[in-house]
Amino acid sequence: MRFSPAFVVACVGAALVAAPAQAPQTRPTASVQIGAAIVPAASTVVPAAAAAPLAGRTIVIDPGHQLGNSRFPRKINRQVNAGGLRKACNTTGTATASGYPEATFTWRVAVRLRSQLEALGATVVMTRSRNSRRLWGPCVDVRGKLGNAGYRGRERAADLKISIHGDGATRSGRGFHVITTKRRGAVVRSARFGREVRAALEQRGFHRSTYTAGGRGLVRRGDLGTLNLSRIPTVMVELGNMRNRRDARTMRSAAGQRRYARALMTAAVEHLR
Repeated sequence: MRFSPAFVVACVGAALVAAPAQAPQTRPTASVQIGAAIVPAASTVVPAAAAAPLAGRTIVIDPGHQLGNSRFPRKINRQVNAGGLRKACNTTGTATASGYPEATFTWRVAVRLRSQLEALGATVVMTRSRNSRRLWGPCVDVRGKLGNAGYRGRERAADLKISIHGDGATRSGRGFHVITTKRRGAVVRSARFGREVRAALEQRGFHRSTYTAGGRGLVRRGDLGTLNLSRIPTVMVELGNMRNRRDARTMRSAAGQRRYARALMTAAVEHLR
């Protein structure tokens, strides 16, 4: 789904009508991009609603795995509740043929996505705070529950959760696919969010997976704790196949990581607008 400049202007205009009582604020010279349009934020007085269209929203970002997981086998192999089944706390993740780790890829995309969402006014919660060989986890039950109302004292549920991954399939397969849960909970809203993520990735020039069933770029699974335990709209996205040379080249590059982050930001805006 493409976001034209006219669409963005219309959304901002609607926000201004909906919140006329908000005090204006001064913004330094900068620009915020939503979809294909760049909204300037020069040193001038602009309404708060226009400057922060995601103000009041909370989004959880889950950068898959942790760089040090392989150094803590007993900890990550410990069985935890994954939503009706028991699974290992975490895994090491995959890597490109040259050894570029999934954990590093997911972290770099997540950090870029966090910056973009915060620039739009969102509060962002990360399931891990660093990418380090000295650290492990967190377990999939923590990743799944983070953002739920009542978990760790949170009074209000987060609005969305995006779990970022890279796949390790056979070298011939390439492309992204978006995973949502089969389990009860936020299934319907998660399915809609999954379609929005798929559309945003395609808008940015990424292609659906060639190796998942049906070629739809959408997969439903019931064995992933990160999805099963979440009570908010949640997707897990395999942004590409790290074992495929073409995908790996994109996933390692700063330009590719920016494109992935921009697509995920666009999907979040679409879902919450």
